[in-house]
Formats: sequence, structure tokens, C-alpha cells
Amino acid sequence: MLLAVIAILLGFIILIWSADLFVAGAASIAENLGMSPLIIGLTIVSIGTSAPEILVSFTAALSDAGELAIGNAIGSNIANIGLVLGTTLLIIPMQVYADCIRREVPALLVVTAGVGLLILDGELSRLDGSLMLASLAFILYLMVQREDPEASLIEAAEEEAFPHFAMGKAWLTFALGLALLIASSRMLVWGATEVALFVGVSKLVIGLTIVAIGTSLPELAATIASSLRGHTEIAVGNVIGSNLFNLLAVMAIPGIIIPEELDTFVLPRDYSSMTLLTLVMAVALYRGRRHPEAHDGRAFLGRWVGALFVALYAGYYYWLYQTR
Repeated sequence: MLLAVIAILLGFIILIWSADLFVAGAASIAENLGMSPLIIGLTIVSIGTSAPEILVSFTAALSDAGELAIGNAIGSNIANIGLVLGTTLLIIPMQVYADCIRREVPALLVVTAGVGLLILDGELSRLDGSLMLASLAFILYLMVQREDPEASLIEAAEEEAFPHFAMGKAWLTFALGLALLIASSRMLVWGATEVALFVGVSKLVIGLTIVAIGTSLPELAATIASSLRGHTEIAVGNVIGSNLFNLLAVMAIPGIIIPEELDTFVLPRDYSSMTLLTLVMAVALYRGRRHPEAHDGRAFLGRWVGALFVALYAGYYYWLYQTR
């Protein structure tokens, strides 16, 4: 048990550090190839902050722990809204850019409903996973092809502290980050599986709690850092982008590798809670456009919204504890 806990702690530390290396290397490679800061931020950084979840999901599926991967995907989405966005709003209120409300929010709502329909039969099949990944590819294509982004979004992307490595160092950093991501994800999955066996709870619950919170830490750090730098207009976009990746990539992987029968609690408890939090966030954003401090089609989210998200997050954990 002690060895498993140590493996989880070390796995989290190395996972987060290696994700930073992975993003730094990938962003520098993209910059050297002439990619704009906006596209780097919308695609590579979004993928990079979801890299821990993706690698953990892949490793869990290969280790016959698909439940853990599914719990990680759903639990991370719940944590992103309830913990990450809620905590950030308690620290600093946000202005959310209009493009996010017009494009990203509807996309997340459609994807949430679509994935819910795919798993309504209680199984995550290879067809389900393939459709999810195809949808992700289509969304990434639309993001790269997007036109007339807001000036504030371009300015914020250009001011983000992307690294500027030479091509050789960029590839070395990228490869080292990827190798450590793989190694630390294996360590984390092994430790989480051992803890689940020792405590007597399902791998799903471990994925929804310990693993989900740990792999959401990069989003928490990135969102708070962006907000404190005054880039609150892209913070919600980071959360929405991460949730899209979790649903369409992280959750798809176990289905593609080994089709998974879903736990009986996944739909009525976990997926429904994630959907509720997503809907509450969408309503808060649309109502926030009528706030006195909102301008130019943007939405204002105050501290009371953050308190609501954190309260709903705590309520979900109480429900999870009662039905574990």
C-alpha cells in the first residue's frame, strides 16, 4: 500500500513536469515551422495540457483498467468546471470573449450530448471511440481554419510565455517530455490500481477522484496563471478545450483498444453530474452577457458563480461517497 501511494505521488509530480516539457518542445517545434502563436495556443497547448489524461487513459486501457480511464475522463471534466474554473473565479472574476460563447460552448454542449448518446447502451465500443476521435479531428480542423478571431484573443496568445528553443533542443525536450509522460503514467496507473484493490473500491471511483484531480492540476495551474496575467478571456476557453479533449480523446482510447462495459453508476451518477455542470456553466456564460460589467458581447463571471461551481463539485463528491 505504501509503495502504491509513493508511486501515485511520484507519478503525479513527474506527469505534470513532463507535460510542461512536452508542451514546451512541441510549441517550439511549431514556432520554428512558422505556426502562429494563436494556433499554437488553440491546438498544441490544449493538447499538451490534456496529455496527462491521454497517456493515463492509454496506459490504463493496455493494463486492463479501462474503468480507471473512463473515470479519469469524466472526473477530469467535473474537476475542470467545479474545481479549476470554480477556484479560479473565487480568486479573480473573468471576462469571457464572445467567440468562446458563440463557438466553443455550443461545441461542448453538442459533444457532451453526442457522447452521452453513444454510451447510452452501457458500452464503450470501438465504433464509439472511432466516432469520438473523428469528431475531435474535425473540431481541430475547424479551429485551425477559424477566421476573424477577436483581437484580444490574438493579443493574449502572443503574450503567452511560449518557449523559444532552437529546433534541436525543441525536439530533445519534446522527446524527453513524451518519454517521461509514458513512464509516469504507467507508474500512476499501477499505484492507483493497487490502491483500489487495497481499499476495496472500484477502479472507476479511483479514476473519478485521485487520478482525475491529479491530472487536472495542469489545467488548474494554467487557468490561474492566465487569469493572474490578465488573460481571463482565454481561461474559460482552456477549460472548454480540455473538456472536449477529455470526451473525444481520453474517453475514446479505452473503447478503441479494448471495448469496455460501463459501470452501472457511470450514466446516472457521473456522466449526468458532468452534464449538469456543463449546462450550469453554459447558462452562467449566456446570462453573464447581460451583466453590467460585460461589454462587446462578452460574458462576466463573478465570484458567486465560482462559489456555485465549487458547491456543485462538493455535492458530487458527497454523492460519490454515498454510492461508492
